[in-house]
Amino acid sequence: MTDSAAGNRIDTEASDGAIVAIRGGVVDVAFGAPVPRIHALVHAGDVAMEVASLVGDGVVRCIALGSVRGLGLGLPVAAKGGGIEVPVGEAVLGRMLNVFGAPIDGRAPPDAVAYRPIHRPPPPLSDRVLRAEVLETGIKAIDLLSPIERGGKTGLFGGAGVGKTVLLSELIHNTVEHHRGVSLFCGIGERSREAEELWREMGAAGVRDKMVMLFGQMNEAPGVRFLIGNTALTMAEFFRDDRGQDVLLLIDNIFRFVQAGSEVSGLLGRMPSRVGYQPTLATELAALQERISSTQRGSITSIQAVYVPADDFTDPAAAQIFSHLSASVVLSRKRASEGLYPAVDPLASASVMLTPAVVGQRHYDIARAVRRTLAEYEELRDIIAMLGIEELSAHDRAVVARARRLERFLTQPFFTVTASAGTSGKLVPISETLDGCERILGQTTFELPESAYYMIGALSDLEAAT
Repeated sequence: MTDSAAGNRIDTEASDGAIVAIRGGVVDVAFGAPVPRIHALVHAGDVAMEVASLVGDGVVRCIALGSVRGLGLGLPVAAKGGGIEVPVGEAVLGRMLNVFGAPIDGRAPPDAVAYRPIHRPPPPLSDRVLRAEVLETGIKAIDLLSPIERGGKTGLFGGAGVGKTVLLSELIHNTVEHHRGVSLFCGIGERSREAEELWREMGAAGVRDKMVMLFGQMNEAPGVRFLIGNTALTMAEFFRDDRGQDVLLLIDNIFRFVQAGSEVSGLLGRMPSRVGYQPTLATELAALQERISSTQRGSITSIQAVYVPADDFTDPAAAQIFSHLSASVVLSRKRASEGLYPAVDPLASASVMLTPAVVGQRHYDIARAVRRTLAEYEELRDIIAMLGIEELSAHDRAVVARARRLERFLTQPFFTVTASAGTSGKLVPISETLDGCERILGQTTFELPESAYYMIGALSDLEAAT
């Protein structure tokens, strides 16, 4: 890889070295004076590597950012002293780029006038601001029970196959089109198929010119997957700090960042910590997440898909990610198996925005009433399974009727699966979501069956159909 492809624009004192050891994606290089610093970019032929640690006696340990096939002991290594720098600014909009800011969309490199290093400190506390403002998504279950904070961090938690990527794609469709600022999509460990599909969908929606798409794909080196988040944040920070814009940052999947860090840590020879994760898990995750914040000049709102290994929410990676979020949308395998999509668990999902001071007293009261009704229904499930619904009291039967209709009302057809599902998507304003839930909660008997409430938009759609 050439210097221009890698984005290394710092012209400092050069030094030469030679490879002395290769262990998977980690390469030890012996240098004379001067020895490259941590995060410096070095090249062994066409393979770019980043210095990760100093071993001693002029030997540095590097993370390969490409395939090490073809490298051998004694191969010369060149270093210019600078780290990875990526293009920023208007030139990257509408482009699909890699960790170096180089194009992977088949077009010429971005004609950028500014380059920034990808390793940057978070903004100081004195420069941060808090805005108690909700980002409306048009998805009923999220807007009602786990409203997203504008300028905050939201996690979509779930195991494999419960709909995280589909939900994230729908959030992109619903929010990017109406977003006044700039949007970035960061694919960490993404499948090539998903990247290509998203690229086409954004083009079809007409929002690609307002987006930057960055990918460290599943088949790439762990060092690339570990650093692609820093590249995305560097570009996002330019639009926030230099242009004063609001940035929407979408990450799929933040767990792959942790996974890549674990791979890199093992190759570097560090002793594993809990459940085999790297001992630096908390530090690495905080260094990335703390850069996502609102300042006096602009904001970065982040929505992150989070894979939960074996549906275990006590997993150290999931627990660490939880601690950085202002809203968590938990996807339930049980609800997915019942066909209730999006499979949002109403009892496990939460948001710091769901307070009367932020969303208003009416929204807060309706959300609590919905949760209470669904929790009562959950307690009655075992009795219904053993004895049947006929054995319940009139009050409990009314609770079950309301809860089952609320469950179905909170499902929603998505725009991003229109072709496969055969239904047209629905975007529902929060006011109509509140009206619908309030009407269902206020009834004890219902004329229409439960199935009538399934996969509709607002309650007015149901009335129009009848």
